[in-house]
Amino acid sequence: MEVIEGLDLSAMSRSYRGTGSASYHPAPLPGLLVYGYTTGVFSSGKLERATYDSVAFRFIAANDHPDHDTIAAFRRRFLKDIEGLFVKVLPLAREMGVLKMGTVALDGTKIHANASRHSALSYEHAGKIEAQLKAEVADLLKKAETADQTDIPDGMSIPEELARREDRLKKLAVARAKIEARAKARYERELVEHEAKLAAREAKTAATGKKPRGKPPQPPVEGPLPKDQINLTDEESRIMPMPGGGFEQCHNAQAAVAAGSLLVVAITVTQACNGKQQIEPILDGIDALPDELGDVDTLLADTGYFSAANVDACEAADIEPMIASGRQPHHPPLGERFGRDPAPPENPTPVEAMAHRLKTRAGRDLYALRKQIPEPVFGIIKSVMGFRQFLLRGIDKVRGEWSLVTMAWNMKRLFVLCPQA
Repeated sequence: MEVIEGLDLSAMSRSYRGTGSASYHPAPLPGLLVYGYTTGVFSSGKLERATYDSVAFRFIAANDHPDHDTIAAFRRRFLKDIEGLFVKVLPLAREMGVLKMGTVALDGTKIHANASRHSALSYEHAGKIEAQLKAEVADLLKKAETADQTDIPDGMSIPEELARREDRLKKLAVARAKIEARAKARYERELVEHEAKLAAREAKTAATGKKPRGKPPQPPVEGPLPKDQINLTDEESRIMPMPGGGFEQCHNAQAAVAAGSLLVVAITVTQACNGKQQIEPILDGIDALPDELGDVDTLLADTGYFSAANVDACEAADIEPMIASGRQPHHPPLGERFGRDPAPPENPTPVEAMAHRLKTRAGRDLYALRKQIPEPVFGIIKSVMGFRQFLLRGIDKVRGEWSLVTMAWNMKRLFVLCPQA
């Protein structure tokens, strides 16, 4: 609560009007939310009950009992302001001497959306349902035109049945249009990547005079695929493969974590299964941090983030990338582990220079920290704090809630790093 009270909440205070019923001060409400997310109490209903049942929550709420509607409305209304509080906690950690930037590691974790995968509709299945509904509409119209009413079952109202099917057809048309728009955006993005791969292949051929090994990259497929889906509950969530097997309706939450302190310094949420497109948003987040926090020197990331464009983006941000270009062996030979470092390449490209760094002993030791930095953070957020599903829907609101979760983690971590006497 002391941390929340030490933050600048003036933007929230100014938005309150001096009319109507008495308002709650903005300090207890974000305090309730942050402490709730820290201790595994997420829903507004449970937070309201906690202000009666828990001494800690009663203390934070100043012995008031805001109802669940007030808490939920506050969370929705000030989500952007809460995102800003995430950054404001970091200078406090710097002042306490526990946050040192230097090396950060980037990783992602799949978190369930507030939607069931059974509410997902594929492009192929939508077409089948559309055809079935159109056939039923034609049959109903035929029944309505005939003078003989004996074929109409008891209780059936043809106008109501027609209206119900017309409404479903409109919703299906909207869903199919959104799937088609996504497919178009995906095709344009993959076409750019395909052309970049072809250009790199041609450049390598011109430089070496030899044809590159392997098959040339295949062009992307235009138009929606039969299994392209949209979720009717939260259309901005996606079906994603889970680490233990199977598929779930999820968002892919990303976090850059500082080595040593394990404090989260930059975040984002993506709809993609991998993080290849997330290096630049994380770099933007790091660049937006206050100058007094210090500079990030090195970024560690696994092979899911590797691309030449991402390496170039890190170099442009004056950050040394350590991104694996392929899966690393778990048990390298002794000669490789303890042998001499390979000679650096002459006039290397940024990718070649990074590949050389990863082969040196110092580079291997540094990259070995990658799993030790972000994965404990995700494990504690999911298993200890109990956050396994977003409560909000829509990518913007989900990003705001992820900032609330990671801010709660940072405060929990600060309490561990600076125990009270």
